[in-house]
Amino acid sequence: MSYEPLVLVVEDEPPMRRLLRSTLQSHGYRVLEAATAAEGLALFGTNNPDLVVLDLGLPDLDGLEVTRRVRAGSATPIVVLSARGREADKVQALDAGADDYVTKPFGFPELLARMRVALRHAAARGHGHAEPHRADRRSRSTSTKRTVTLGGQEVRLTPIEYKMLATLARHLGKVLTHKQLLTEVWGPSYSDQSHYLRVHMAQLRRKIEADPARDLDCWTTEPGVGYRLREDPNDA
Repeated sequence: MSYEPLVLVVEDEPPMRRLLRSTLQSHGYRVLEAATAAEGLALFGTNNPDLVVLDLGLPDLDGLEVTRRVRAGSATPIVVLSARGREADKVQALDAGADDYVTKPFGFPELLARMRVALRHAAARGHGHAEPHRADRRSRSTSTKRTVTLGGQEVRLTPIEYKMLATLARHLGKVLTHKQLLTEVWGPSYSDQSHYLRVHMAQLRRKIEADPARDLDCWTTEPGVGYRLREDPNDA
């Protein structure tokens, strides 16, 4: 018997909850529903779901705060589903700890794909794969020499370039915002120095991409938001 992941849907609009419930159940998910942040947090604490689908515009507490409270004690993947479509909203949600962000109106194939990605990478982290040092299917990196192997050829990286790649690999499948990358690679005092990131990212991509103008098979640039390293090139 195959395992049916338990999904907690926190959404205040009844028609949207019903649509999410019926669609997710038809695709093999078990579903818990909450109409408020308080109800959602209570259900989260008592049921330990595999994934949370979270609206930001809740009546009692903003979804960003719900994200922070969940993330404070759990690595359970959170996929935000919101009508807020500005880049700043996406950055705030990802900085708060969300794993992905889908903007309303949305297509269910995209939402389901992003949920599958989040669940796969949560499972990988749970089995000790939290730091899969890889750039794409043709590359491997080693922490001792700070090199990446591409097609059998070694590419030597600077300490900063290697740290950037390793940071993306540690968060495989998750969008890392510019602020998150700057903080992890350079430190908190550099969180607003986006020019550092642009310069070093361009140098890194020149070294490991055949065509730096295009994304790698599993490297996605989220314009104005950040970067995502994907294990599967078919991931959304």
